[in-house]
Amino acid sequence: MNRSDLIKKMADRLLLEEEDARTFIKTWEEEVEKALLQDDSVMLMGFGAFTLWKQVGRPGRNPRDNTSCMIAPRNSVKFKPGKFLLEHLNNRTKTPGEDIKEK
Repeated sequence: MNRSDLIKKMADRLLLEEEDARTFIKTWEEEVEKALLQDDSVMLMGFGAFTLWKQVGRPGRNPRDNTSCMIAPRNSVKFKPGKFLLEHLNNRTKTPGEDIKEK
């Protein structure tokens, strides 16, 4: 699914115009970006968490000519899926708030 598909699906499910769904998704992206720029994480209970990951500079190798080079430090984002998302993806029938009794 790409961005346009997501906008269409959100508009259909929420009974919105596509422009309103586009504004909603853009606003959500901006707020997540702002939080990450402030070294804050975004945690959505049950769904997952977005956290800033600061990669350190490290030696690398250019595969074309096999020369050594330094890879510059950079920021990236990690997503850790939440319990309910993982359970749903692994076909468990648990709904949020219920306890699963393992046998």
